[in-house]
Amino acid sequence: MTGMTTKDEPRAALARRIIVAVPVLNEARVIEACLRSLLEGEDALENVSLIVADGGSTDGTQDIVTALSTAFPNISLIDNPGRLQSAGVNAVARAAGEGRDILVRCDAHADYPQGYVITVAEAMAAKGVDSLVVPMDAVGQGCFQAANAWIVDTPLGSGGSAHRGGTRSGYVDHGHHAAMRLDRFLSLGGYDTTFSHNEDAEFDARLRRDGGTIWLDATIRIRYFPRDTVAGLWRQYSGYGRGRARNVLKNRERPRLRQMIPVLNIILLAFSILVLPFTPLGLVWPSAYLALLAGTSLVMPVLKRSPCALWCGPVLGVMHTAWGLGFLAQVFRSHRNGEV
Repeated sequence: MTGMTTKDEPRAALARRIIVAVPVLNEARVIEACLRSLLEGEDALENVSLIVADGGSTDGTQDIVTALSTAFPNISLIDNPGRLQSAGVNAVARAAGEGRDILVRCDAHADYPQGYVITVAEAMAAKGVDSLVVPMDAVGQGCFQAANAWIVDTPLGSGGSAHRGGTRSGYVDHGHHAAMRLDRFLSLGGYDTTFSHNEDAEFDARLRRDGGTIWLDATIRIRYFPRDTVAGLWRQYSGYGRGRARNVLKNRERPRLRQMIPVLNIILLAFSILVLPFTPLGLVWPSAYLALLAGTSLVMPVLKRSPCALWCGPVLGVMHTAWGLGFLAQVFRSHRNGEV
């Protein structure tokens, strides 16, 4: 490390207040690149405390983190018996040392701009908010992952939410968690560790109800690497659907229209199957939906100038179906268990 200049000193002082939580489970393919992007490029970053909470990886993730801690002594590794990201972040928050009052959450499936952890803390302090969130720009490498990245930020995919490729800064109800006041996070009990997905949105609901403020800074952006297999994408979006349903039921929040479109699609497809033996009108909605998927696979290769975009239609179908089924399954499960 080179010596810090006078200009760097305020960021160095701020860095001493930051604890970074990186929850992981079997992230050997991406963890080194992620941690290096968080800690390289600025001397002040050596003052940050970064804790990786491992949920029981079996692919060598822990060995990689341990090896990196030789080059970066401010990296620590702790066990996360709860395995879920929510439990991992909570464990890191509780492990914060004296003087660490800013919690920065980072995920292994992302690439961060230089100095990110200090920059988000600076932005949060400048706005005087309880939580700062940032947009995610999806990027892909192989054909399936590239198609996933191209479609996820469109209105047909997960686009429409401010943190999915958004370009406007402002106060929001929810976004991709970046920096939070540690005292506020802990006073609200942290994340609900019964949530395997959507724990951030559930926390934001409680934070807003408690008078908290959330600011989306569109000038600070991260690159996110989406799932690169059909099975991985299905599991992810099924989990998103379940998590959203639990959040709606727990916090009595009305879901947005764009979030209910996948649910409506499942209901219409099921209704179409039921009426098809009695009327050809049962073909109307399935035909229209298949036409949408086919059209997506025809248009996107032209827009992106890549045959990989042929995957966009199937990717979209997996997203919609998995999310919708996950949402409905959780609603039925919660009603059956008397949770609502």
